[in-house]
Amino acid sequence: MHDVAISSLDLNGAGTYLHWSFIEISLANLIVIAVMVLVFGAALVIRFPHKAGADLPPAQVSEDPAVAAAAPEPGDERMWTARARVAVTRLLAPRKLLPDRQPAYVSSWIYVFGVASLVALGIVIASGLGLALGGSDWWHTNPVGHFFNSLHLWSVELFMALLVIHLWGKFWMAAWRGHRAMTWITGVLAFLASVVTCFTGYLSQQNFDSQWIATNGKDAFNAVGVGSFWNVMNFGQMFMWHIVLMPLVLIAVVGAHILLVRMRGVSHPLPTKPARGRAARKAAAAADAGPWQGPVRRYDILKEGSIAAVVVGVLVVIMAAVLSSPDVPSLSIKTWGSLDPVGFVNTAATELDGTSVSADYGPPYNNGTGSLQQVGPVSWQKLFGITQPINSAKLFVLDPLAVAAKTSPALAAALTSYESAPTAQQLKWATAYDKATAPGSTRIPFNGGDLNLPPAGPVPVMMAGELAMARSGALDSDLLAQRQFYGTDYTKPLLFIADGGYYNQLATNMHLTGDQWGVMNETGNYPGQPWLWLYQMWYHVSPFQNSVSVDIWAIYLTGICTLLLLAVPFIPGLRDIPRAVPVYKLIWRTWYRSPSATVTPSQQTHTSDAEAAVTGAKNREAAPGSPVDAGATGEQP
Repeated sequence: MHDVAISSLDLNGAGTYLHWSFIEISLANLIVIAVMVLVFGAALVIRFPHKAGADLPPAQVSEDPAVAAAAPEPGDERMWTARARVAVTRLLAPRKLLPDRQPAYVSSWIYVFGVASLVALGIVIASGLGLALGGSDWWHTNPVGHFFNSLHLWSVELFMALLVIHLWGKFWMAAWRGHRAMTWITGVLAFLASVVTCFTGYLSQQNFDSQWIATNGKDAFNAVGVGSFWNVMNFGQMFMWHIVLMPLVLIAVVGAHILLVRMRGVSHPLPTKPARGRAARKAAAAADAGPWQGPVRRYDILKEGSIAAVVVGVLVVIMAAVLSSPDVPSLSIKTWGSLDPVGFVNTAATELDGTSVSADYGPPYNNGTGSLQQVGPVSWQKLFGITQPINSAKLFVLDPLAVAAKTSPALAAALTSYESAPTAQQLKWATAYDKATAPGSTRIPFNGGDLNLPPAGPVPVMMAGELAMARSGALDSDLLAQRQFYGTDYTKPLLFIADGGYYNQLATNMHLTGDQWGVMNETGNYPGQPWLWLYQMWYHVSPFQNSVSVDIWAIYLTGICTLLLLAVPFIPGLRDIPRAVPVYKLIWRTWYRSPSATVTPSQQTHTSDAEAAVTGAKNREAAPGSPVDAGATGEQP
């Protein structure tokens, strides 16, 4: 790591990992998850501060002055413009957008996480703008830039943690009730958009972690055909997705979610006793979908947001200053050739004899079948075809050597001899060199790659030239120079590096490989991406773990689970879990103990006339619409 961080703790040493059954998790990620669970549990049991007698009587329903002002002139009622103005004003009236009252049952710390996650998102955007001022590589070389990167990292970690806790709370509230299904769906979509935004952010770092994520993530995206146009090894493409496209999508989805909350209001408390009978359930569902008409409390939304901004902001600054952020330098071909010369020339030989992974990969790079995956009758990988043509022997060896041969007669002669030979002879030469340099073989004196190996013909001279190019940095430049303009597409050098064993060994040492649950991990002792646990899990459970198409299975199964999460409001049984596991009784316990929480409409409907009279006498001093009245009991939107 560059020694530029403003930090008092060093988390860049070897990470600590815990293993249980088939699950392996870093201590850093486990701490993050444990803190999230503890915070959620504390929010359930710690009493929310509430002044005695703070409840106000139900607000009198009257037309918002803004709605009255938006009314069309006589004769203009059918104009599109007038009708749109009236509809928008009614839906987004100022009192809805900036309320100063909230239902009396909103008395739990669980309600705080929505605002807190918005504040964290604001810090993510602000720190990202700070990074943009210095450019994409500023944070690698400048201490101020590195501090901004640390702010960005920890605000992202905090945002994702708060967002997940917020979703936990809304699930146990069954917050989709009362025609609020779209509120739930947009909340889940905001989480998914956040995951994609974080993923493109990791890909944009230009360090070892981003390299590894890119070269391994490509397999899953290629398997479903997405890699043909969404190239995770193209830094420029991922960077633009991260700083432009995904923030726009995320802000739009979050904005829609906030508007729906303001329009529909927060979900009413669940009834402590389920309604019995069709009529009772129908009445309860109707009450749940209607506006709250019970007691309310004063609610200063701007004050709450300001306090959250101070608390979250201070926490992010402290974590950034004390813990910094990881930055293990990316692996270049120059470093690889210098530190593992034998492994490098062996990999180059596999490119020549066609036994490397990239040489026989398949679409979108070539017509090979080595990495072809398919589940079902359609091969998405084949369907989208070859969009990034890769001829490994020509791209990684022959073309770069043709450039170097212009200044080396010996190399020029060897290259000419190789290229003029029949294909079968070329294969014999390359295979002989491959076997002589393979791990575990009895090695001939290395001599900078120029082995005394007659069966390899001109290949040893070629490999010596290739190694010299690698060590000088010329090969890195050559593979990037084949791209026009800015050279931000690292597909070619990364595919070459990924074919070598040195790269994989480095990743293994940092606990980043697939069998180490590496998709969730960050380098060192830093927390990674624990929210990707579901995707990673499929690689470790039968029968998928032994399938050659495990990448596409992981995409499919994660996609199905995601659709189920989105569709929770509409799936009987799944949507009823919050009622079966009454966590909601902790969330709304203050309200349930209040005198305003009485009986449900379903109970009133099926009570005899005499019982109704008694019940009415007991409730004359209570608010006319209790949250239990508003609690849906089974009927969903």
